[in-house]
Amino acid sequence: MTTQGQVRLENVAKYHGQVAALKNVELDIRPGEFFALLGPSGSGKSTTLRLLAGLDKPTRGRILFDGADVTAKGAQDRDVAMVFQSYALYPHMTVAQNISFPLEMEKTPKAEIAGRVQEAARKVRIEHLLDRRPGQLSGGQQQRCALARAIVRRSGLFLLDEPLSNLDAKLRLETRTELKRLQRSLGVTTVYVTHDQEEALTLADRMAVFMDGEIRQIGSPAEVFARPNSIEVAAFIGSPPMNLMKATLTDGVPSIDGRPLDVKPVSGSREVIVGVRPSAVRIGGDGIRATVDLVENLGDNAILDLSYEGGTARARVDDAADYAEGQTVAMSFDAKNIHLFDAASGRRLEVQ
Repeated sequence: MTTQGQVRLENVAKYHGQVAALKNVELDIRPGEFFALLGPSGSGKSTTLRLLAGLDKPTRGRILFDGADVTAKGAQDRDVAMVFQSYALYPHMTVAQNISFPLEMEKTPKAEIAGRVQEAARKVRIEHLLDRRPGQLSGGQQQRCALARAIVRRSGLFLLDEPLSNLDAKLRLETRTELKRLQRSLGVTTVYVTHDQEEALTLADRMAVFMDGEIRQIGSPAEVFARPNSIEVAAFIGSPPMNLMKATLTDGVPSIDGRPLDVKPVSGSREVIVGVRPSAVRIGGDGIRATVDLVENLGDNAILDLSYEGGTARARVDDAADYAEGQTVAMSFDAKNIHLFDAASGRRLEVQ
């Protein structure tokens, strides 16, 4: 298998004075992979992208592309193409001129440029817009122009910094699908920065969850969603996010409000956090008594905001009409859908 497009970060840190923007990041990105850097604002994901692009230098650590150390190389000496959140198009140039700009900078023969511009424009379906200027384009068309400018260089690595965030919800969904198709057809390693977990979950082959300048978890979207390794990751991934409920572990059995949960015990006795996704909360029958505080009707399903003696929780149900504010219900959870976390450390506890 070819190793072209392989990216490795070894013990990479970035400080601004005494402030750590990035701490001891270790990361391996495989050739041809669509890899997402996911996290809230200020978590270090964009800093990582700038270091990969060569726009910033790490305070310590090494960056390797295809096994070669590029840590000291500037952006112009790295085989990367970047698409920014702002698209960074030149307003006085036509679409064709914007797309061809990196080729002009690289002194590509003029006879070759026109064909490559046409090819890149065709791949993102804007070949009919080549004579227009950015101000005459919609947001989605501007985004495609920026993508074509990245494609035209035929780089070994694409770096995408929140490229869909300026689009409306419908266009973002459509463009997301196109972006996945495009990356697959090009087969180029792509690193994608986003704070939108839905984007990361749907686009990425694998993802790294950033928080406070550190990577908290790496895995496929399915792995991170199904087995978050900490309370922080569990609270961040999922919409609505996972319910995190205080519980007591006594002789290995967790209980909420004195009601034991039907889950295989872990050893010991201590305070724990029980995590259950809203879609895994069962309403009805025997369970923890709760009051419906709010019914959020989402059309094909609804979210119930519940309060119980020990706290609050949310449940996803099929029909809003079955519930009313102030109603008393019982909530329970299947053993296979219960996540356990240590209350002190925040780390995941494995059930035996």
